[in-house]
Amino acid sequence: MSTEPSVVHLILGASLPVQIVLLLLLAASVASWSLIFHKSAALRAARKSAKQFEESFWSGGSLNDLFDRISRESRPREGQEAIFESGFREFKRLRQVEGRSAVELIEGVERAMRVTLHRQIERFEEGLPILATIGSVSPYIGLFGTVWGIMSAFMNLGNAQNATLATVAPPIAEALIATAMGLFAAIPAVVAYNRYSTQVDELYGRYDRFTDEFLGLLQRQIGGQ
Repeated sequence: MSTEPSVVHLILGASLPVQIVLLLLLAASVASWSLIFHKSAALRAARKSAKQFEESFWSGGSLNDLFDRISRESRPREGQEAIFESGFREFKRLRQVEGRSAVELIEGVERAMRVTLHRQIERFEEGLPILATIGSVSPYIGLFGTVWGIMSAFMNLGNAQNATLATVAPPIAEALIATAMGLFAAIPAVVAYNRYSTQVDELYGRYDRFTDEFLGLLQRQIGGQ
């Protein structure tokens, strides 16, 4: 009694070029899922940190006390916390420089905060181009494996005495596995890239609004002196 070949048997029986294609797609899929889990955790932590900092910042406490507390902590600052620290540190430094106008002071603080803001966003954007590349290239790599496998199958059939469905089906099935593997690697990468790009844009907007609000507070504080 004949048994249908399994996927593993088809892969092991595929030609060397098709097997190389499948290994490349497997590596791309592993890299993609590693980035997906890493970015998911990083962005989730960033949203949680932003919420906690906003609650602390708008609680009505002293900005000096908040700055001192953040500066004393040994852990690295991230997100709005890092933006606030760099801006307030520059504010305190420039206030000690004689001859600085209020406009120059605010402009200096804004530059410091913008630099930190863009560094934070760049950190979140790391790895996204890799997801985009995997999502766009994997289907074509899989298609190449499929075309090569089908071409090899028909070349072998040309040398066969009797070409039946039983002899044609396995080689073609081996080739089509490459297409399926290409889609398996590409679809999660594309979905994750679109999702995380949107979340990074949302974080950028959140950080940007905080920067404007903090600058407004400093302007009112300077004007009230």
